Amino acid sequence: MKSMAWLVLMAVTLGAHAGEEESTPCDNVETDQQSQACALFSRQTAERELGAAFDELVQRIRDQYPDEGDKVADLTGRLQAAEKLWTGLRDADCKVETYAEKAGTKAFEAAWNTCVAQRSDDRSEYLQSIGQQ
Repeated sequence: MKSMAWLVLMAVTLGAHAGEEESTPCDNVETDQQSQACALFSRQTAERELGAAFDELVQRIRDQYPDEGDKVADLTGRLQAAEKLWTGLRDADCKVETYAEKAGTKAFEAAWNTCVAQRSDDRSEYLQSIGQQ
């Protein structure tokens, strides 16, 4: 139960980034089921934002090297390789963070989704910082 209280707190925190104007599953989280829905929503939102941050970085690379296709291809390839490595590290970290929960349970899924959302938010911020002057 201690872990569920932590998940509710994290869900409410993560839900805050979704935007104050629109209603989300992270509004007024009071039950385990609402916490699980919020964690899934947060993960999906964070993964969408991560994809957008990646795409925006690729566009910044293209804009920075408009007439240098070889540099664009090389840097984009490096970025894709880094994302693949980062995904492995994220999953390994989340396996450590969710160790106390039994795999396949709702508590595990909520903890996993919360972990992935947090790591994805961090990675999005990092990707957004690259190439900014």
